[in-house]
Amino acid sequence: MSWSFPIGRLLGSELRVHATFFLLLIWIGGVAWAQSGPMAALVNVVYILLLFVCVIAHEYGHALMARRFGIKTPDITLLPIGGLARLMKMPDKPAQEILVALAGPAVNVVIFFVLWAVVGLNVSDAPLTGEMGFADLPGQIAVLNLILAVFNMIPAFPMDGGRVLRAALSFFMDRVKATRIAAMVGQGAAIALGLFALISGNIFLVLIAVFVFMAAGAESSDTQLTSRARRFKARDAMIVEYEPLAPSDSLEAASAALIRTTQHEFPVIDPATRRLEGVLTRRALYQALGAEDRPRTVAQVMVRDIPSVPLTAGLEQVLDRMMGPVPAVAVTGTDGSMVGYITRENIGELMVVANARR
Repeated sequence: MSWSFPIGRLLGSELRVHATFFLLLIWIGGVAWAQSGPMAALVNVVYILLLFVCVIAHEYGHALMARRFGIKTPDITLLPIGGLARLMKMPDKPAQEILVALAGPAVNVVIFFVLWAVVGLNVSDAPLTGEMGFADLPGQIAVLNLILAVFNMIPAFPMDGGRVLRAALSFFMDRVKATRIAAMVGQGAAIALGLFALISGNIFLVLIAVFVFMAAGAESSDTQLTSRARRFKARDAMIVEYEPLAPSDSLEAASAALIRTTQHEFPVIDPATRRLEGVLTRRALYQALGAEDRPRTVAQVMVRDIPSVPLTAGLEQVLDRMMGPVPAVAVTGTDGSMVGYITRENIGELMVVANARR
């Protein structure tokens, strides 16, 4: 995800923080400081940090349950509105999807009961005021974990309740129709939440409502795309006419290739082995050319670890490989050499042409 950066690895997944998360901390601390002074600002910032520790635990609940079904979670990103565990794919079986979706809220419920048993509950002092002290934090965090669990069970994508609803409907109908119904329910819930937020004057809830509405529509579109992709193979979508670069090529040579072609990305191929070493994107080239300490070769700028699929792989497998910040997926022949590559753009073009033919 753009605007995010890694802070470490835990249990096999990379932990990332979105830059806007720090804007939330600054805003929370600033409001508390203006109302009640520096100590209140410190307490409230610690309160938010502890809350997001629980959010990370929630996301690891999803990740560890998904791992039981052979699904990896490359990274977990902390956002101002919560966390996002990027699963390589959702389970195909509805029962497995329900278990993965419920694992996150289950972690919050466990945290709630543990804190309740140890420190009890104390919700008399609201956040963003000078009345809350460090001693109140465990009780506040306990209650917030219960709220997180309940809120996440709202039947709206991308909340866990939306995935549970979709999985439950999938027992009785195909996945595309189940997703469409769950997305409509989610968008209806988002509209209701948005109206409530506007009436109450809560801008943060308005942002959440907009995000939920857009995410529900995106989930439905992605599921339809995956369903249509099952009719195609990698060979149907791959680009076979392209100009490659070599790892030792200069940025000047790459710039000349960019000007004389219409390519947005350039496969970087070892001339000796004919194997793909990486991909140079137009954006990466622009950034390198504008850098104060300009790199000298394509190898220093290219994106490495490009995923690959065999020529006969289904297009839905290509979509799975494209999750995350990868510019392309390589298509390989029987000898392992690259015979073409696929980008998000030409998958979209293939779908437009296929729909027109239908």
